[in-house]
Amino acid sequence: MLTIDQKYKLYESSVQCHTADIDFINEQYEKIQGRKPFVLREDFGGTGLLACSWAAQSSEHRAYGIDLDPEPMKYGIDNHYSKLTEEQQKRMKYIEGNVLHDQEFKSDVTVAFNFSYFIFKTRKELVEYFTKVREGLKDDGVFFLDIFGGTETRQELVEETEHDAHSYFWDCDQFNPLTNECQYYIHFQVGNTKHEKAFSYDWRMWGIAELREIMEDAGYF
Repeated sequence: MLTIDQKYKLYESSVQCHTADIDFINEQYEKIQGRKPFVLREDFGGTGLLACSWAAQSSEHRAYGIDLDPEPMKYGIDNHYSKLTEEQQKRMKYIEGNVLHDQEFKSDVTVAFNFSYFIFKTRKELVEYFTKVREGLKDDGVFFLDIFGGTETRQELVEETEHDAHSYFWDCDQFNPLTNECQYYIHFQVGNTKHEKAFSYDWRMWGIAELREIMEDAGYF
């Protein structure tokens, strides 16, 4: 069985590239708004790797990582936050809480990456979440989220990606075409040992057309 530290280290090395994310956010925000973004809110932030790296950019940058689960946050505090300088730590805050709740700050940028908002299975819930994000942005704030789709995402299959020291498996275990609800798992193989269901995702898959309509209902357009 994987330890907690092993599990999150494998996850981050398999599915996250925080440096590329930060470069993309900075480039696109300045392109859209004509200035640099400084305050980032990472929803469903998990270990807070992106948020910690954001705060480390300069003395003007601040970041908040929000997540309900204390386990990945503890890993992040031990392995990412601990590596920040004392001054940087003052500009980075982990919030163990619900992304649907009001916060005491407004951000230039809010991100919901790795399809984390798929946890909301009804249109009403997703409109509520997108509305909360909009209300928590500054007047020229920008909401970044990613999406995946295509016919293969609706098929029960396992995709393997080989890394230097391990293999990563993305497993669509179940997909209901009537509701678009799906069950995904992440497995890892290290050496000759395969670690099944290291992460589990009980989601609804949202399409681009649906998301555009929901964002319109939430006041973005």
